[in-house]
Amino acid sequence: MSIINDSQALADFCGRISHNSYITVDTEFMRENTFWPQLCVVQLGGEDEAQAIDALAEGLDLAPLMALMGDEKILKVFHAARQDLEIFFHLNGSLPAPLFDTQVAAMVCGFGDSAGYETLARKLAGASVDKSSRFTDWARRPLTDKQIDYALSDVTHLRVVYEKLDGMLGQNGRREWLDEEIAILTSHETYDQPAENAWKRLKSRSPAPRFLAILREVAAWRDREAKGRDLPRNRVLRDEALLEIAHHAPADVEQLGRTRGLGKKMAEGRAGEALLAAVAAGQAVPEDECPMLPKKPQLPRGIGPITDLLKVVLKMKCEQNNVAQKLIATTDQLEVIAAFGADADVPALRGWRRQIFGDDALQLMRGDLALVANGQELELVEFAEEE
Repeated sequence: MSIINDSQALADFCGRISHNSYITVDTEFMRENTFWPQLCVVQLGGEDEAQAIDALAEGLDLAPLMALMGDEKILKVFHAARQDLEIFFHLNGSLPAPLFDTQVAAMVCGFGDSAGYETLARKLAGASVDKSSRFTDWARRPLTDKQIDYALSDVTHLRVVYEKLDGMLGQNGRREWLDEEIAILTSHETYDQPAENAWKRLKSRSPAPRFLAILREVAAWRDREAKGRDLPRNRVLRDEALLEIAHHAPADVEQLGRTRGLGKKMAEGRAGEALLAAVAAGQAVPEDECPMLPKKPQLPRGIGPITDLLKVVLKMKCEQNNVAQKLIATTDQLEVIAAFGADADVPALRGWRRQIFGDDALQLMRGDLALVANGQELELVEFAEEE
């Protein structure tokens, strides 16, 4: 089993498949010891051929691949594209476009939340995918024939999966639903996260503005350090240590050295100096400029039974309409509907989601509809007006 590992072969292959209306794409990468995913293999599937590309090959020029990813005339088909897109965004500063994600399309077409590739390959392509090489070391060379064969199977069956899902979308008229989800997936803001926002990833132990101001500064330092050294965040400093520093706000090396998981040596070094500067910067933030945790709506007590009822209705409506519950509403959003009814500001009460679920949910809460059992099935029925 061959793999492309020289620039001319890559350019020739990209030229051959550039005439396709769509291509299937997948990547294999490693991330255990780095901040950025290390791209190891790229797989591309065209109408007549599929190839695996050794992204670690010495001297390999990936420019033809990146040009293909940016060619607006060719649709790029991925499955569960989020991590693949992060790789391309980091390497090229842009995202493949236009794009189709079969996992998202599968949710729109009723295959459940986060349908796996193996499931779709079996149900739609009648193919069995050997996933035994999924957790192999993709950075180790040479790659085995089994690894390459596994990698290529991720784009060959994907063509059939895409064509079947695309046909379903044409029949059920839900392309706009898919476009809405793809727009979120392909937003640059999804992948370009400023270091100043890194504190939002942490589970804050306190809502105190000063604590959050210090946490913002020390978390931003760790993020910049991790990116610059290409190390996982927790390899630079663990979350617990950041939270403890923000809580105690150490003013000198001795106090900083008492932080669990940091140690005297780190406190006395360059990192300790930077952390103390970050703490001081957090202390200097004016009170009215300190960050605050997002305000959650104050939910009234006693909404649990209504929320549970809405969960049942959501499941029923999604099964009836062949759409994943995840696309309609989360449990938190159902609680907001249970609390505020038509005044709830949630996606489930807008657009196509309201047609599928929201209107019925509100009518049920108003008492205009009742949920009844009809044998082994549930139904929503209107109350007959009394004469």
